[in-house]
Amino acid sequence: MESSSLHSTSGLMSKLSGTIVLLLFLLSCSSFPSAEAYDALDPNGNITIKWDVISWTPDGYVAVVTMFNFQQYRHIQSPGWTLGWTWAKKEVIWSMMGSQTTEQGDCSRYKGNTPHCCKKDPTVVDLLPGTPYNQQIANCCKGGVLNSWVQDPANAASSFQVSVGAAGTSNKTVRLPKNFTLKAPGPGYTCGPAKIVRSTKFVSADKRRTTQALMTWNVTCTYSQFLAQKTPTCCVSLSSFYNDTIVRCPTCTCGCQNNATDTGGCVQADSPHLAQVVAGSGKSSSNTPLVQCTSHMCPIRVHWHVKLNYKEYWRVKITITNFNYRMNYTQWNLVVQHPNFDNLTQLFSFNYKSLTPYAGLNDTAMLWGVKFYNDFLSEAGPYGNVQSELLFQKDQSTFTFEKGWAFPRRIYFNGDNCVMPPPDAYPWLPNASPQPILPGLVTFVPIVASTLLFLAFV
Repeated sequence: MESSSLHSTSGLMSKLSGTIVLLLFLLSCSSFPSAEAYDALDPNGNITIKWDVISWTPDGYVAVVTMFNFQQYRHIQSPGWTLGWTWAKKEVIWSMMGSQTTEQGDCSRYKGNTPHCCKKDPTVVDLLPGTPYNQQIANCCKGGVLNSWVQDPANAASSFQVSVGAAGTSNKTVRLPKNFTLKAPGPGYTCGPAKIVRSTKFVSADKRRTTQALMTWNVTCTYSQFLAQKTPTCCVSLSSFYNDTIVRCPTCTCGCQNNATDTGGCVQADSPHLAQVVAGSGKSSSNTPLVQCTSHMCPIRVHWHVKLNYKEYWRVKITITNFNYRMNYTQWNLVVQHPNFDNLTQLFSFNYKSLTPYAGLNDTAMLWGVKFYNDFLSEAGPYGNVQSELLFQKDQSTFTFEKGWAFPRRIYFNGDNCVMPPPDAYPWLPNASPQPILPGLVTFVPIVASTLLFLAFV
């Protein structure tokens, strides 16, 4: 009796301990906000905003602010970035070069010279290309477009100059701005606090003299797809030469049609009023996609087709289709994870770079279009797609067409994770073996044949 009660008590205690461990794990996950911004394929990717104080003024300072996109494949496209912060005291912006604030605010307390912006929480945007030279500085005036570090490092930085008044005039009296926000152009980025770092050094054009900033602080911003949008933005479909099945994107991947019509959430491709609907939609926010009516309702679909099989090689065709009538994708890119990328032999009409987020693991590739050829993915329609083919060399120790091995493990489009079909829906390799023969029939057939042969000679 005592042993049974003791056994039940120990079982209850083990269950309670397991429950407590699970609760502690969930609490630890919920109390770690940066986990949702972690990208396994680009673990060190971020946007760093650097403030360099280059001179003091009678009531403040002049600083050059530079945004560095250290993300390998995620970029900011048109209509561009928007940067905001909150002043620590009652600072104002006297003037700016290479950018401007969206609002001036209340500057009524100033007589004579009027500041550029008097808001406690200014919002700054980049100037457009073609801005007069006397309003420009280096790396400015790109319309807020910030390309990725791997794809276009020459355009992965953006700068502007700001003259701050009613502020500190020395390293000890300056108060760092706080509550930084970065929109690209919508939500998705979370910025940490400003931190004072070692002053930046500048080398002259002839490389004979080095100067340094009077003071420097950095702000680091990281991206989370969960914060950027509530629903996915792309999906993946699959097919192969050895199976007639075409695995489509899962139904309602990016939303459902909800009885959509030409004036609803999507547009039928064969609608006679298509042009009018698309033109009228321009009055709405361009950040909200107007997609072609499909079962998946995604703005972007990536199709992976296992095309051919050779003795020592195999070939894949990739097609990216744009279903969004409101968006042309400039400088698009694709990130694909597959174990055979360590033996990629040839790539047709796409650029390629191997990504190795972890040492010794070469299974991830970044693909993007060739400049002036297919680096522009047009809006939904007959020209709204780009495609290429990849030739892989087989590693006989790992290569197989079985169990969906030939299909990608993960695909990103413009830095957003695309929804894959469920693994049990992948095109499977058909069984090439003949139908099994019953054991009794195996012995019966030779007996009948030998009997018939005997009777023929009798």
